[in-house]
This record gives sequence, C-alpha cells and structure tokens, in this order.
Amino acid sequence: MRQTNSASKNNAPRNNAPRNNKLKPSSHLIMNGSVRVRVIRTLLAIQDGHSLSSVLDPLLNSLHDGDKGFAHALLLTTLRQWHALARLLDTLADNPIDEVEVRTTIQVGLVQLLYLEVADHAAIHETVEAAKEIEFAHATGLINAILRKVAKNPSKFRKKCDKKHSLPNWLAYQLKQDWSEQYDALTQGLRQVAPMFLRVNSAVTSVEDYQQSLYGAEIDADIVELTTGFNVANSSETTTILSTKGLRLHQTTAVNALPHFSEGIASVQDMHAQLAAPIINKALMAKLNAEKSDTENTNNEIHILDACAAPGGKLAHWLELLSSNDSSSLFHVKQDDAEAKPLASKLKLTAIDNEAPRIERIYDNLQRLNLKQQDLEQAEKNIALNVVCADATRWQHGKNKKAATNEPVFDAILLDSPCTATGVIRRHPDISILRTEEDIEQTALLQADILHNLWPQLKAGGYLLYVTCSILKQENVEQMQDFITHHNDAAVIEFTEACNWGIAQTIGRQCLPIDSESGDGFYYALLQKTAE
Repeated sequence: MRQTNSASKNNAPRNNAPRNNKLKPSSHLIMNGSVRVRVIRTLLAIQDGHSLSSVLDPLLNSLHDGDKGFAHALLLTTLRQWHALARLLDTLADNPIDEVEVRTTIQVGLVQLLYLEVADHAAIHETVEAAKEIEFAHATGLINAILRKVAKNPSKFRKKCDKKHSLPNWLAYQLKQDWSEQYDALTQGLRQVAPMFLRVNSAVTSVEDYQQSLYGAEIDADIVELTTGFNVANSSETTTILSTKGLRLHQTTAVNALPHFSEGIASVQDMHAQLAAPIINKALMAKLNAEKSDTENTNNEIHILDACAAPGGKLAHWLELLSSNDSSSLFHVKQDDAEAKPLASKLKLTAIDNEAPRIERIYDNLQRLNLKQQDLEQAEKNIALNVVCADATRWQHGKNKKAATNEPVFDAILLDSPCTATGVIRRHPDISILRTEEDIEQTALLQADILHNLWPQLKAGGYLLYVTCSILKQENVEQMQDFITHHNDAAVIEFTEACNWGIAQTIGRQCLPIDSESGDGFYYALLQKTAE
C-alpha cells in the first residue's frame, strides 16, 4: 500500500518506531546461521518495514530443500499468531521485555511448542542457541525459563493464545465497530490459512475439464460457483445474472505441479477476486446492447480502463473473457441468428499502474497466459492493449499529465483500488504488523483522489466497478457514500438477492474471510454514470 501521493496497492508503509537492537537486517536480508536464526532475522526485517513478499524468497532460497518446509511453516505461523503470542508473552515474563530481538526469539520458540508440535527439547534447545547466534546470549536464561514453563502445559497456553484475536488492538477495535455480528468469526478466521483457488482460462478450456486434469495429477479440487445479480438501467432484462466458476484445491499445491500451468491454462486467484472481471464485463455488454438497440451502430470502437492493474490477475481475467468464443466476448456472434453482429468492431484496453517493477509483473503474467499484444494479434482478436506506468491520481488518457481537465473516453473502468489489504491478512499476515491506524485515513484520501480523477474520463452510460481487498468500511461503503454525495451523475447499480456471495451494504457487497473454505475479504460496488 502506497500512501497519499501514489496509487500502488501492495507496497506497505514502514513502521518507523524506534528499536533497541544490535541486529539490523539489511534490505537484501543476507541469510546465514541456523534455520531458526534465519526465520528470526526475517521477522526482524518485517518489523523493520520489509514486506513478507520481499523477504520470503530470500529466506527460502538460502536454505536446503529439506529445511524450506519447516522454515516456511515457522515464519507464517509466527506471523499469523503474532499479536496473540505477544500478549501471552507479556503474561509469562516477570518484567517487561523491551528488546525486540529477545521478544521475537521467544515468540518463535512459542510457535514451535504450541502450533508446530516440535519436540520440547528441540524447540527449547535450538531457540536458545539461536539467541546466542544473534548475539543475545545474555537473554538465554530468560528464554529458556519461559519456554520450559510453557512446555509443561502447552494445551493450557495454546487455549490462552487462541481465546481472543491475533490482531493489533486498533484493528480489532475497528472491526468490532464495523462488523459486530461477525466479529468473533472474522477475527478467528483472519488467523487461519487461506484456501488455494484457481481460475481456469475460459478461452482455452472449461472448469470441469481442468478439474479432471487435476484429478489425473492426483490433485483434488472442488468447483465453486458464485452467482451475481444486478439491475441495469435501460436493459432488456430486469436483472442481469451471471455465474463465475473456479476451483478450490483441497490442499495448497506448488504451481509447477499443476497440469499445463506454464501454458496458461490456469492461474492462482482468490475466488472472490474472480468476481471482478465478469461483473464489469457483463455491465459493459449491457451498456453496448442498450446503445446497439438505440442506434443500430455496431462498428463502434470500445475503450476500457483497468486502473491500478498490477500484478495483472483481474486484467488477465478480463482479457480471457474478451478473447473467448462464447457469449462473454464482445466479438461473439450468436450462431442461430444470421443478422446478429458483434457488439464491438475494435476494443482498446488501457491498463495503468504506477510502479515499473509491478508493470513487469503484468507483462510476465500476460506472457504466461498468451495474452500479450502480439498473442492477441496472432489470435486475430480486435483488441489493442496498452500498459502504462502512471499515477492514477493524476493520469489522464491522451493528455499531458499537467492538463487541467480530462475528457470522457472510457466505456467501462475497473478500479482495483489501493487499500490497507486487511481482507487478505490470511495470505499476507505481515499486514497486521506493517499497517498502522493512520494508514486508514491516508488510504481513504488516496482512494478519493483516484476516483475523482478517473470519473470524469468515463462516458455517460459507462460503468465503474470499484473493488478493494479491504474489510474496513471507511475504505469501502463509506468511501462510496461520500463519492456519490459529491457526484450527482453517479448512479448506484444494486446487487440483487441472486448473489450467493458477500453481505449486502447500503452500496455494494462485502465478502468476509470467515471460514476455512471462503475467499478473501473483497468489497464490490458498481456505479453507472448518468447523462448530465
């Protein structure tokens, strides 16, 4: 998450609190020492402001294959239980423990005893030795005493640790305010492991066929179907209903073990994230159908925008739908209607993100899925793809960045807005350490800036789908309420009871990561621009 002057989704703000420590991990996180020492160093780096995504690979790459599984489990479990462990530690120590290295080392030891079922002698001995390796030998007596006390009755201390949430108090308080009825299930759900979902490339194969391919590779998976209904003005149908299918794996699996993954048959994407492209695509088609019935003009050029697009999962999904040969494509012609024509003669898709490294990730993902511009041309698709490195708070299509005004050019906008990412804590548990209470206000201001900049660039009749992976109302429904208050030309498109996902809000719907089989915490709101 970038703060108020840019539009990146995942670059977390640093926690600049002063630290009393001898061990300051470098930005490159040079690894040496035992497995536990390397995990401790990684945890210290995260507390120093580094994201999990930036330090996990260096950790795993520094280890022998036989140690990687344990290190991964030790690191991720410690992060998921971080705040609960910290509160437990405060009750175990006679005096406050201020040294962050000592606290971190003890918490790593506690995880081994309470959650990973490591043998007592191994967990205690190796953790004490780790303290020596990081030059905190003076604390080995304290570490040994606390871990031995817990080892005498681990079930008792596990219950204490699990009794409440494992979130910073400010976040727990905010969730209590926002989701009082769901609070207990939500806060417990956030400390669990998230399920692994796959999106199947509908332009290549079906979900059912790929499920059979998984079975052939001895990988069990269930089909998950999400139904979405929403009302569209001036549509021939009272309610638009669409179905989104994905696969939920019974066990997390390395992508190189997935059949034909390198060929672009499937992508790893949360099930709730898979709603974005179908919703905005269906809304766009409703707009074009309404215009077609009014003008009978089918030789129109359509222009759409994916804002804050990196790493490109939703962009790729939208391109897959547009490139398919079924009714989800703008270029599809019904076989039983000789007079039918495609909804568009040409499509321009612009994708923007403000960080060059993240732009490279977009290209990497599109290349694996055979969706780069040259691939689209070879497939004879009338799609022009343009990926731009730009700040969504200021960028204006076809104009100098300093232009004072912008013009309506887009028929549809997918805004995967920057947010605090509190809805994906299960997958990125470092978020609960890196985020601060002040980030909410800064993020809400950033979101508002992006909305105010992009909205004038949407044509009358066009749709904007606002998406976040946050579970905080200030970034979601309250943001939308404020937006429509200041934009008289913004009409809310209501999601209907046909939706089998999320919780209805005054504007939009909110998904919560409550149970072990559910998707992440995503918010969706669909707006249409009315004629002034």
